[in-house]
Amino acid sequence: MRPDLLCKKIITALLGCQPKEENKMSETAKYDVAIIGGGIGGLMAAYRLKQKNPSVKIVITERGNTLENRHCPAGKNSACVHCKTCSITSGYAGAGAFSDGKFNLGTAYGGTLGEELGDDRANFYINEVDNVLNKYCTSGIPKVYKSNEALKLKCLQNNLRLLDMNVKHLGTDNNYLTMQNLINALFKEGVNMLAFYDCEKVEKTDGGYVLHYKNGEKIEAEKIIIATGRGGANFVSDFCRSFGVHMRSNYVDIGVRVEMKDIIWKEFSDQIYEPKILYKTKTFEDRCRMFCFNKGGLVSAENNKGIITANGHSFAEADKKTDNCNFAILSSIRFTEPFDQPTEYAESISRLANMIGKGGVLVQRFGDLVRGRRTNDHRLGQNTVVPTLKATAGDISLALPHRILTNIIETIYALDRVAPGTANDDTLLYGCESKYYSIRPEFMNDSFELIDGVYIVGDGSGICRGLSQSGAMGIYVADCMLDK
Repeated sequence: MRPDLLCKKIITALLGCQPKEENKMSETAKYDVAIIGGGIGGLMAAYRLKQKNPSVKIVITERGNTLENRHCPAGKNSACVHCKTCSITSGYAGAGAFSDGKFNLGTAYGGTLGEELGDDRANFYINEVDNVLNKYCTSGIPKVYKSNEALKLKCLQNNLRLLDMNVKHLGTDNNYLTMQNLINALFKEGVNMLAFYDCEKVEKTDGGYVLHYKNGEKIEAEKIIIATGRGGANFVSDFCRSFGVHMRSNYVDIGVRVEMKDIIWKEFSDQIYEPKILYKTKTFEDRCRMFCFNKGGLVSAENNKGIITANGHSFAEADKKTDNCNFAILSSIRFTEPFDQPTEYAESISRLANMIGKGGVLVQRFGDLVRGRRTNDHRLGQNTVVPTLKATAGDISLALPHRILTNIIETIYALDRVAPGTANDDTLLYGCESKYYSIRPEFMNDSFELIDGVYIVGDGSGICRGLSQSGAMGIYVADCMLDK
């Protein structure tokens, strides 16, 4: 037997599925609900459906690997090796599997679910997500960081806006274990979970839908939940075009991952853990935001359809922490008609950074950037901030457009007023980091139904931008399906 087919059979067996005969198409499996995507939105939807109706027949299909088999071969000090399917962004538990495990206990940021459902109803479902996390978190009750009025005032006095609310921090390690416990529970409840099933199209039938996968398999389902996350933006847009669902552009965020000594932001991180700060730039009056803060964390690389971008995470365990912190500074761009390709625009900038960075992420000292010179290996080797990601020393200004670069530099100087040392010469900037929110389908109703029997949840809906609201949307849609 060919090694690739043997590997597929082993993975399938581990997932509890029946192995397929070589070169023989199996009969089309039939389900009540098919969930496309195994991130937190899809998992929470499956959990709620099984909780309220144990007899419902559910399958989750995920284009990536099982959670326990998701491993990045690059490691801490190596560059991205360009895997065909990135284990950081794809696989069961979604892109959030190796995140910092921050769950925002409110609607102030992390998406617009509060605007869609009303804050009271959205907060109810966010609390439902929190209850599930508490049930499956076996490492003790995670710490909750409370809102802080003194830090809000300090930011306001310096023309900054701190988006502050209660945050529960699991940490990358505890978040991973919690998601694995949830997945195991779903498996025991009879949810069929398939890995390396990349859905390429959906076909309408008299009794529901047929889902076609790139591996040649087909699945029939009466109802569908699309939970593909941001990585499934192309799938969502193709689906909407196929079924005549109108879409409108949201916006894109483009910028850098910033790394410095952890002590610089200690006043904030010790009290609220994650400072999310907005700044309106003076030059262009654009909105920039600081978010995704990782105390004692690591900068990481992500492979998004062959484009390598920067991200970050941190662990809860003290012995896994570094001397650094990292966070994103992104400039928000809203495009107007007739331009309708914001995702492609952001991807082109990231590709340019990859070209300059020999196929990977660029890193530059802030002092070099403002002096108009590229960072080289010699200056990087003498830097007081030791990089936690092996990246190519270079010049980010060759990739980022002038407007975005100006916004980022202004924001760093603004943040330096509340956390002196942020604008130090040795602060490191990794480029690029991009977040895409370009697809926003028009829904049939407030159940987030795209067409009859097909629902969408999570980041791929254009509504959510975080774990809490994605999970809440999954539970909410499950309730709507059960009530229909």
